[in-house]
Amino acid sequence: MVTQEKKKEVVRTCVREVDEKLGGGIPVGSLGLIEGHSDAGKSVLSQQLSYGSLRDGPLSVAYYTTENSVKSLINQMDSLSLFTLDHFLCDCFRIYPLTISDKRNLERPLTTLVRHFRKLPPHFRLIVVDSITLLVAHSRGVPIIDFFSACKDLCDEGRSIFLVAHSYAFDDEILSRTRSLCDAHLKLRLEQVGDRLVKILEVLKVRGADRPTGDVVSFEIEPKIGMRIIPLSKARV
Repeated sequence: MVTQEKKKEVVRTCVREVDEKLGGGIPVGSLGLIEGHSDAGKSVLSQQLSYGSLRDGPLSVAYYTTENSVKSLINQMDSLSLFTLDHFLCDCFRIYPLTISDKRNLERPLTTLVRHFRKLPPHFRLIVVDSITLLVAHSRGVPIIDFFSACKDLCDEGRSIFLVAHSYAFDDEILSRTRSLCDAHLKLRLEQVGDRLVKILEVLKVRGADRPTGDVVSFEIEPKIGMRIIPLSKARV
């Protein structure tokens, strides 16, 4: 008797070219770091990953945001045709605006955040934090590593966690150590191509992907479309 192999659960963006570069998707249970320049598309990428999980299931999403309210995030995603209101109303998509009251001690919010992760219902298996920049930019090295290690422990229990940050938030040593803890590492930057600025996604690591991962994909963000892939050869024309 032949038993059918269980299909691996992955997190996808629902943008075919991007998912191909991700080796078919990032395996559930991964700790991911999305880092890069300002306005390079970090938030949109994390929203695409959230939408892909909600659309394809079976992952419910907890989204922590330092830049949006509940209403503004849903409206922003709607403007990119990433429709999430029904998921929000069905309690499959929770949005937690992050506010930091005491900026003199940013190590406490890191531990509070992990405790909040642990209290989420089990079906919230994708956690996105956009972003941790302020939390890590003014924290010492050990609390940052402890935070990433705690997130990694949660991933070992079956959750996926994506942490978004500006590259300048880390010094070189801490960035190297946090990257080594992560299963997926995606970096975004802006590149001047002719008379336009193009967003570049570098897939630096996707551990456990089903297929070989890609290197670079270029894109723009358009209303009602979201991420629109642009071949660099075309962009340079």
